[in-house]
Amino acid sequence: MNEIKVLMIEPKKEPYVTEIGDDLKSMQKAVGGYIETVPLSGTAVLVCNEEGKLLRMEVSRRLVDDILLGTFFVAGYKEDEFTDLSDADIEKYTQLFKI
Repeated sequence: MNEIKVLMIEPKKEPYVTEIGDDLKSMQKAVGGYIETVPLSGTAVLVCNEEGKLLRMEVSRRLVDDILLGTFFVAGYKEDEFTDLSDADIEKYTQLFKI
């Protein structure tokens, strides 16, 4: 298992940079359950709890015309692998998901 740099977003908190394991178990722990991925760009992917709405998790953020529930994170993505989020993407998504 390797660590990757991600932007963590929790309900009612400002986004922050942290490191998590790049394995499924670490990602599930970070979001509190099964993961779902949502591509944000060619270099970034949003990872959230697949059952967030079903479990009625706390409202976190709005993304276009959808509501994101619970804790989620943004990771880098390259060639079907999760990677460190670039500094440019950290800045971009910190602004997008700030409170």
